[in-house]
Amino acid sequence: MVADRLEPFGTTIFTRMSHLAAEHGAINLSQGFPDFEGPTALIEAVETALRSGENQYCRSQGHPALVTAISGNVERFYGLSYDPMREVACFHGATEAIAATLLGTLNPGDEVVLFEPFYDSYPACCALAGATPSYVTLRYPEFRIDRSRLEAAVNERTRAIVLNTPHNPTGRVFSRDELLIVADVAKAHDLWVLADEVYEHLTFDDAKHICIASLPGMRERTITISSAGKTFSFTGWKVGWCTGPEHLVSSAQAAHQFLTFCASSPIHAGVGAALPMVTDAYYDQLRADYRRRRSLLVKGLKQVGFDVVVPEGTYFVLAHFGKLSSLSDVEFSEWLIREHKVAAIPPSGFYLAEPEEGRRLLRFAFCKNEETIQSAVDNLKRWADREDPAV
Repeated sequence: MVADRLEPFGTTIFTRMSHLAAEHGAINLSQGFPDFEGPTALIEAVETALRSGENQYCRSQGHPALVTAISGNVERFYGLSYDPMREVACFHGATEAIAATLLGTLNPGDEVVLFEPFYDSYPACCALAGATPSYVTLRYPEFRIDRSRLEAAVNERTRAIVLNTPHNPTGRVFSRDELLIVADVAKAHDLWVLADEVYEHLTFDDAKHICIASLPGMRERTITISSAGKTFSFTGWKVGWCTGPEHLVSSAQAAHQFLTFCASSPIHAGVGAALPMVTDAYYDQLRADYRRRRSLLVKGLKQVGFDVVVPEGTYFVLAHFGKLSSLSDVEFSEWLIREHKVAAIPPSGFYLAEPEEGRRLLRFAFCKNEETIQSAVDNLKRWADREDPAV
């Protein structure tokens, strides 16, 4: 029996599509996990921690080595100084950080502004907190933040804005002007901002990730969430964290202590030891590797007949399939899995105010080996090369 507040959400689309992919032997470009390993140095650091007695509960708010390393990294990349013991907290992944932050800061009846398409945990976590989402739709193909729509979503019950940049699933890296719109609205209405920045190091071409907390007047009203999973290709380690002013971080910690209390001590100790050693060359190579994967997938999808929104960041591509099929995104994605052994995510479930905006789109992940991506493209090309590929 599922609680009423969670019943509308069902099983996540990521679980459903990965299950279908496994059932039909399809190449899984749906769920965003790499099919390759991350840096050996991080694995060795965790192994050292496992063998060095770091195997009991650690400090609930985060292992001292990890919170110290996170504080140093944020200052290194964004020039923001956070007290590691009071203004940093660690969680069992970024998704728990989101849940704990919303549970710890919101009261029943509060409202939260969400941009759609959204990561599907956002509205579910609002429901757990008894809060009500108000949606601002980002429209294909530009997916730009519009000031008038954002202002229209705010009322006297609004407490927070959830912002994800670089943005999943659109691949947008919101510009400084767009972030200033969010900042202006937040300051004008005394709102705080949950900034989900887990793809902070995955940006391409001329796009530059700007931490909204670094904008004037925003450090004191922003809690920023990131993780090791996306940057180091260890999504299964579930290492997430937040930084922010003490009053927001302590609110998230108040919920976290009753959710998981603490995350995996040896993994957090190992990541904490290794994080300060990661060089700029690693981040440069990470982006270069993903640029190649992005180009391979974008080129292949265009050859098949998709209209592709080339992502500025993340490791996802949104592609419009209106020229290829009259099916809905859910129907078309299931058909591709069954008939052509390629799995993608139907994104209409990432919209609640205007789901029709997503019904002609699919989201493909390129956090895969180039061989995996090429195999998926080859499968799609074999279908597209038929005399009448439309369905």
